[in-house]
Amino acid sequence: QVQLVESGGGLVQAGGSLRLSCAASGIIFSVSAMAWYRQAPGKQRELVARISSGGTTNYADSVKGRFTISRDNAKNTVYLQMNSLKPEDTAVYYCASVRLLSNTRWGVGSWGQGTQVTVSL
Repeated sequence: QVQLVESGGGLVQAGGSLRLSCAASGIIFSVSAMAWYRQAPGKQRELVARISSGGTTNYADSVKGRFTISRDNAKNTVYLQMNSLKPEDTAVYYCASVRLLSNTRWGVGSWGQGTQVTVSL
């Protein structure tokens, strides 16, 4: 059974930083692509960042240069370092295992339970 457990969310002032962690079990983590998504109130869930098993990263335009996704295969953990946070980054952040379905389409295998990030002015 796949389990993805996020931690590290919280309340931070604009301009501050947070680091989210996602501990994975039940999957062969080292060969799994992983991603962070977020969902703000009244909005659709959106991709924030993705990292392949080989370490290739992709980011949403809105977070490029501010967020960094990384992984530690020895700890079965994926991270999201978030710097220069803005109020519009406020959302529930979800960790997910993902897989490539076609040349451009990715599918989600499993979701974590989510962690709240709130950025105040």
